[in-house]
Amino acid sequence: MELLLWILHILIAAGIVVLVLLQHGKGADMGAAFGSGASGSLFGATGSANFLSRTTAVLATLFFLTSLGLTYISSQKAQAVKPVAAPAQPAAPAQPAAPAPGDKPVEIPR
Repeated sequence: MELLLWILHILIAAGIVVLVLLQHGKGADMGAAFGSGASGSLFGATGSANFLSRTTAVLATLFFLTSLGLTYISSQKAQAVKPVAAPAQPAAPAQPAAPAPGDKPVEIPR
């Protein structure tokens, strides 16, 4: 299930990239540079939304939903894999380190 969701997520992302690159930017027409009336309107000369922009919106929504799905699956896996804490054992008292053979104690002058 997770692999299928990952594949769908990547395909949707690639589709969004392609659709965004196919669309014209706002004011991309030559007439817009010289103050053409139609391209200066609120939604441009073509209306509020065409096929490419609507498809992009649908793919963006699907991308958001697959992102949420992958996050949910990941959180469920993390909860299932939590290690169980071992019972605490009393720590052994620390032993002072034995001096190495040939070491002399260091005297600090006062």
